[in-house]
Amino acid sequence: MKHVRAVWQHFDHQADIGVRGIGPSLEAAFEQTALALMAVMADLETIRPQQPLELSLEAASDEQLLVDWLSELLFKVAVDKQLFSRFEVRIQERRLRATAWGETIDVPRHQPAVEVKGISYSQLQVAQRQDGLWVAQCVVDV
Repeated sequence: MKHVRAVWQHFDHQADIGVRGIGPSLEAAFEQTALALMAVMADLETIRPQQPLELSLEAASDEQLLVDWLSELLFKVAVDKQLFSRFEVRIQERRLRATAWGETIDVPRHQPAVEVKGISYSQLQVAQRQDGLWVAQCVVDV
């Protein structure tokens, strides 16, 4: 398989927004989905990856792990007032260990655009495509 760069995307979903990560590994897809989530709320270019945050999660399925991962990040945004622009994810046997780098929200600089209220199970998918790339996606409630 040729080297493919991981990417994140948004996709339309009625009044909400879909977030999708695509990458050469499950971990890369999760990292890209997290970037897509952050990009719903603010311009990623304005978020400085200064403060590391360690996260650890475990779930019964890859799909539940994705929902829990994004929900934990959303919790940090809502409660700790942090945004993130860099992620390093490690997944082994449905255990996720990750480092997220970001900073405290600076409203004038970050100009938060959309408040994400929650992570939904709508269009939830975690799968490896026939071309070998992994896709991790869901819809976020805005």
